[in-house]
This record gives sequence, structure tokens and C-alpha cells, in this order.
Amino acid sequence: MSGWGAKLAYKPVGFALGVGSGLVAGLVFKQVWKVLGNDDDAPNATDEDRGWGEILVAAALQGAIFAVVKASVDRAGAVAVRRATGRWPG
Repeated sequence: MSGWGAKLAYKPVGFALGVGSGLVAGLVFKQVWKVLGNDDDAPNATDEDRGWGEILVAAALQGAIFAVVKASVDRAGAVAVRRATGRWPG
């Protein structure tokens, strides 16, 4: 398979993995916040009863978890496409 063929083959895989990784990251964040936070629910930016620090820590943690999960899933997907096609999709 040509290089563009591998990229084309990865498109639907990458899309599905992206959706799945977002769901997984959300679940992981909720569990981590339950352990670290004072509440079962992470604060919303517009939550009047929460302070700036708590809101910003929650946002930073959520972003970091999302980035790590997404990178891990994207990398695993690219490796799977390479095994299936013999070409790296990037």
C-alpha cells in the first residue's frame, strides 16, 4: 500500500480512536478528581462556589489527562495501521 493509502486507511481509524479516547479521558479524569478533589464532580468555570485555584487545577489536570490518553491512543492506532498495511500513516 502506498503512503497516501496508509494515510487514507488511518482516517476512519483515527476518527474512531479520537472519539473513544475522549470518552476514556473523561472517565479517567472523573476518577482522578474523586481521589484528589473534595467533591465527586469537578468544578465548572462558572461555578460561583468554587475558587479560581480549584477551577484552574481541575482544568489543567483534565487537559493533561486528555493529552496523554489521546497521544497514547493515536500512537497505538498508527502502530496498528503500520502492522496492517506495512506503512506508517503519518
